[in-house]
Amino acid sequence: MKVGLNSIFLYQRKNKLNRQKFLALQYVFIVAALVAVACAAPQYPKPSYSGYKPDYKPDYKPSYKNDHPPMPYDFAWAVKDDYTYNDYNHQETSDGNGYVKGSYQTLLPDGRVQTVTYTADDYTGYVADVQYSGQANYDYKPAYKPSYSVPAYKAPAYPAPAYKAPAYPSPAYKSYSPKY
Repeated sequence: MKVGLNSIFLYQRKNKLNRQKFLALQYVFIVAALVAVACAAPQYPKPSYSGYKPDYKPDYKPSYKNDHPPMPYDFAWAVKDDYTYNDYNHQETSDGNGYVKGSYQTLLPDGRVQTVTYTADDYTGYVADVQYSGQANYDYKPAYKPSYSVPAYKAPAYPAPAYKAPAYPSPAYKSYSPKY
């Protein structure tokens, strides 16, 4: 009985070692495959041209510095044209320290009004609140009607084609009709 149990334990121990070897080999194979794929990635040569360099030097020194401190501003504009259904506006204010607050409205094609109220600063970025007012109406019928009934030009008259229409031979097989 003692020999039988020892042989069972030895068999299980061998299988455990074989399994560990198999997992280690599998890991090595996967790593080798990844290395092969990474090495097979295309290597592109450097471009043969150099960057653009102008042949002249400007006579002036451009002033790219912003020597002026930020200034507060306030603006607003609006467009309302009933004929073309354009109705939108925009207003914005700034305190001169980077805090901007404003809103704009747009009349949408379905009849609703989209209002966007926003704030922007260096800390929170651009934060917008979008709201819609009104009811969507998809029964749009334009008020504009053209003043003409037919085109003012004559339809072009094309001559008949100069080639003959192709004549296709009849098929060589017999047509099949099912019998019911």
